[in-house]
Amino acid sequence: MNQIMSQTDATAVPATVARDDHYNFGYLDESTKRMLRRALLKAVAIPGYQVPFGSREMPLPYGWGTGGIQVTAAIIGTQDVLKVIDQGSDDTTNAINIRRFFARVTGVKTTERTAEASIIQTRHRIPESPLRAGQVMVFQVPIPEPLRWLEPSERETRTMHALAEYGSMHVKLYEDIAHHGHIATTYDYPVIVNQRYMMRPSPIPKFDNPKLDRSPALMLFGAGREKRVYAVPPYTAVKSLDFVDHPFTVEKWSHCCAQCGATDSFLDEIITDDAGTRMFVCSDTEYCGDRVAAQQAEGAAQ
Repeated sequence: MNQIMSQTDATAVPATVARDDHYNFGYLDESTKRMLRRALLKAVAIPGYQVPFGSREMPLPYGWGTGGIQVTAAIIGTQDVLKVIDQGSDDTTNAINIRRFFARVTGVKTTERTAEASIIQTRHRIPESPLRAGQVMVFQVPIPEPLRWLEPSERETRTMHALAEYGSMHVKLYEDIAHHGHIATTYDYPVIVNQRYMMRPSPIPKFDNPKLDRSPALMLFGAGREKRVYAVPPYTAVKSLDFVDHPFTVEKWSHCCAQCGATDSFLDEIITDDAGTRMFVCSDTEYCGDRVAAQQAEGAAQ
């Protein structure tokens, strides 16, 4: 698995925490990592198909990224450069703690630059900066089954996937149109991978769904609590469900980012005071920071 990842050296900063030799490289034992790699290879061979694996106890509770962490631990190598984001931000508590964890148990370089990273672990976002061939996106997934809220039986959903019976999801989307005049689902929007399996793209906003389609990067999804992994190989077709008369669309804002002025990125709404004053800023802190720096450099040059 490591052979498909770019061994980027670049300008990433060294890990701020020295590797702790009391732990095996990547924290997991070697047999567990081999088991995970076998599951990931099967997932890559059958795009969108949920492959079971033996999830291990991790030093954080289920629901906080244990699946994504195990996937990253199984594929990371000594020459990799790791970036971790949470809701697009590099400096949230979850992102910082996971980044420090891997720095401690692997000693690999970490970065906040998408272009420099060979592995990007993410919770609920895909970076605004374009991904490149050789990169690996690792998604933290709370619930991998897209049909869970329509059919609670695991046995039935497996049968539905085997027969590609996805009419119930189309009915759900049609009910949105009947009630609201449009498809109201704004995140965790279901997709069909490689014209075969329905997949839950983790709870990313549907704004990010087009980035999955034929992406040059390998997409790996890990659900620790549900003990499932699945994948989207590079350059694989990923289509968001829609109707001919109601095509898939992404969110649009009437505001721009208050910091960098971007109108083409996913924006977070922030309440700034007790009076309810609101501002909109880019969810992707790296993308926003780069735009601000470029604007400042342009202003200084003038």
